[in-house]
Amino acid sequence: MNFLRRHWYDIGGILGMLTLIMVLTFLRYLSHYQLLMWLSLISLFFHQVEEYRLVGTFPGMVNHIMFNSQLPDRYPLNTNTAFIINVIIGWATYITAAIIGKHAMWLGMATMLVSLGNIIAHMFVFNIKGKTWFNAGMVSSLIFFVPCVYGYYNLVVARHMASFSDYLIGIPLGILLNIVGIFKLISWLADKNTHYIFSQRQLLAKDRVGKA
Repeated sequence: MNFLRRHWYDIGGILGMLTLIMVLTFLRYLSHYQLLMWLSLISLFFHQVEEYRLVGTFPGMVNHIMFNSQLPDRYPLNTNTAFIINVIIGWATYITAAIIGKHAMWLGMATMLVSLGNIIAHMFVFNIKGKTWFNAGMVSSLIFFVPCVYGYYNLVVARHMASFSDYLIGIPLGILLNIVGIFKLISWLADKNTHYIFSQRQLLAKDRVGKA
């Protein structure tokens, strides 16, 4: 289990590449909506790789900038909470939305609101609060999430594909996932004495051991 807590994002990167190959292989059999949902899932995988591996400093940034933590390697966000939020909640909802497709458009709508929430957080909230111009996850938000959200608006919203019940369920669920499924969980599962600690490379440079 500790291996998964440390490497779920690496596994996600591999799953993202495999899913992309699958989508390209069966492209002609996918409807526009199905394609959008699978691309949205791939976007999530690659976004998490940027946050936790390629740039990797997302955990330290959240703890230091958003919560002003004195223990940015473990509090309030820790490796166990990150696993629950990103894999158990994130992967589950995005994968299900891609598999079910139009049969549960409300779920796809909810995932798009999560993607939109990521765009807003990475483009504005984190940079404004941290007085920075860049943060881990911002590039993938621009490259992947923005086109997916825009494509969803053009395909589903502008063409009135979704029903009233889809909006009635999807919008509140999306808000719930953004607030409760992310930020509230971080607070609820916070533990200063936790053993689920992020590595030094996942902290901001100024918070690493031996750094000023």
